[in-house]
Parts: sequence; structure tokens; C-alpha cells
Amino acid sequence: MQDFDPLLPETFDSATADYARLRGECPVAHSDAWGGFWALMKHSDVAAAAADSGTFITSKQNVVPAVAFTGRRPPLHLDPPEHTPYRRTLSPLLTERKVARFEPIIRDICRELLDAMVAKGGGDICEDFSARMPIRVFAHWMNLPPAQIESLSDVGRRYNIAVQSNDMESTKETSLLLYEMARQLVADRKAAPLDPEEDATSALLATRVDGEPFPDEMIVGTIRQVLVVGIIAPTVLIGSVAVHLSRDQALQAKLRAEPELIPAAMDEFLRLYTPYRGFARTPTRDVEIRGRTIPAGEAVALVYASANRDEDVFEDGSTFKLGRPNMKESLHFGRGTHMCVGAALARLELVVALEEMMARLPTFDLAGDIVPTRFPEIGALRVPLTFAPA
Repeated sequence: MQDFDPLLPETFDSATADYARLRGECPVAHSDAWGGFWALMKHSDVAAAAADSGTFITSKQNVVPAVAFTGRRPPLHLDPPEHTPYRRTLSPLLTERKVARFEPIIRDICRELLDAMVAKGGGDICEDFSARMPIRVFAHWMNLPPAQIESLSDVGRRYNIAVQSNDMESTKETSLLLYEMARQLVADRKAAPLDPEEDATSALLATRVDGEPFPDEMIVGTIRQVLVVGIIAPTVLIGSVAVHLSRDQALQAKLRAEPELIPAAMDEFLRLYTPYRGFARTPTRDVEIRGRTIPAGEAVALVYASANRDEDVFEDGSTFKLGRPNMKESLHFGRGTHMCVGAALARLELVVALEEMMARLPTFDLAGDIVPTRFPEIGALRVPLTFAPA
């Protein structure tokens, strides 16, 4: 039973075109790839499954294809109520008020990386900018010293590219390196704790559930999970935004001339280029959706990238439109108990990144072929740019 094949070669645009077909013809689709999985394409189905953590669990398989090589990583790999204490510990460190203090740091990082691109007259916006910026931001959020920031930046960038290139050997190698870095961070915070209200690792170590601390390996897994989620999505999204703006020079000029529009523009980019299509759930019972029965225990991909273009919710959903009246319906940060805990920091990074791209880069255009990502992400992996003469 093969309604679509995610292993076929893709272009930057082909997957979203295929999802538009599936929304109309086969909104509850099945693929035989990676041992077989289902995919929900419609907004209402994705939103309902994401919100129903009792029926659709994440503890069996949380991404298609399954890429975990080691133990569980809270909070994504756990179901309520087991996941809740981990999320409750991280949430106070990721509120809009808490992350606002990182804006100057994010802006400085963006300026340094973008100025280096300008100095050499162009480059790959993903390799030179978006694969590096979020890693350095997260390193600061985790209070790493300079030497560890450089190490995380190197390993994180390699992991990022390996995952998006479907290089399983390199993915496993760099994943284990990230685990080792997380273990070292836990050891450092045990030896010299920081303020739990300002440091994620110290907060996880200080938390007690029924009088007991979190197991060390679960703390390590949480840190490892937070690192990876915060690294990959911004890389892909900024690459997709650069493609869009290269193709729409009028919009690029408009955002340069009216930078006050950039926050709203980024919200629309988040909807249009939602970078995830492979976050998965597993039903605990047989579930019927739109006349098709998904058996208990089979993986179900929540295709957020398709749901956010659903024409039943977003008029002309594959078109960029500033000022959409129903942006609150966008699922770009998920829905339900596993909605992105770092949404405020991610949005701040992305808005600042686009502001600095418009302020510091000359008018840019595509300078070569776009290399797209594959499951579980969707978007641009490599975007070579050329700059107009000054």
C-alpha cells in the first residue's frame, strides 16, 4: 500500500506539490518506506492527533524515519505524565521575558557571520550562516565557556549536515559526540552549579519529583534533545526564506525598505516553510481517520509542512501573504503537550536573523542549484547566493 514514496529524488518544490495532491486525493496516506508509516496531510487531522497525547504517543517512535541510536531523550521521547516534569523544568528558562536578554548576543552573532559572507562576495546561506548561528546561540543559552562553544559549534554543524544529508554513519558519530558533550556539561554543573533560574542543566539537576532527582542519563538525554531541536529547524527555515526572497525580489526590496514588517513576514515564512514533516506519533488503538483505519502500533507522521498549506484553513495556502487574519491557526511550533518549548527563543533568533540579513546583505539572488533536505525535515540544505554589486 504505497500512496507516496519519500525516497524518490526531490527538488526544493516537489514535496510540497506532492502534498497538495495528497491533501486532495489521499489525505491519510501510507508509504512502505522505512518499514511502513502513515502520514496525515490535512490541518484538522494533524492538529487533532498532536493534541491527543492519550491516543497518539511519542514514546514508541517520535520521528520518521527513526534515527535514535541511544536512549530516551526527554521531553520529546516521553508521554504525559512522565514527560511533564522535564518540560516544566525547562519552560521557565524559555519564556519571552527570559530569552529577550539574548537579543544582543543573537544580533552580534548574525552580524559577524553575515559580514564574513559579504567580505567574500557571496556564499551558501546555510553553510556560512544558518547552520552556525543557532548552535552558537544555544551555547550561550546553556552558559558554555568559549572553548566549549567552539567545540559545540563544530560538532553541531557536522551533525546538522549529516542528518539532512541522510548520512547515517556521520549522524551516529556526531550524535554520540553530542551525548559526550552533554555528559561533560552535567559533570561540570554537578561540580559547580549555576543559578537554576538561569541555567538549564542546573535546573534539571535541582528538580525533584516525589523527593527524587531525575536520573543522570535522562538529564543527559534532555540536554542532547534540546541541542538538536534548536540546531536543525532554524538552519532549514532560513535557507528556505533565502530561496523565497531570491525568487521574489520585490518582497526582498519591501522588507529592506520597511523592516517593521519583518516580524509578521517571519510568521508567514514559518507557516509557509514549516521545516518538519516527520514528527511522528504511534496510536495506542486502531484509529479511523477519513475512512482509513490506522492499526494500533503503526507509525504516523504529522506532516506539519502540509497542514500549514491546507487551503481549507489558509486561503491560497501555498502563497506568501503578509497579514493573514488567522495566523494563530498555524502549526509551525506544533500543538498539544509537545508544542515546541523553545518557541520564543526560536522566533527571536529567526526575526533577528532576517532583520540582519536585510540590513547587512546586498541584494541577493540564487547562484546555483538548491539542495533540498529529506525526511524528517523539509526545506533547503544548501542555498548558494550571489550579491548584487554595491
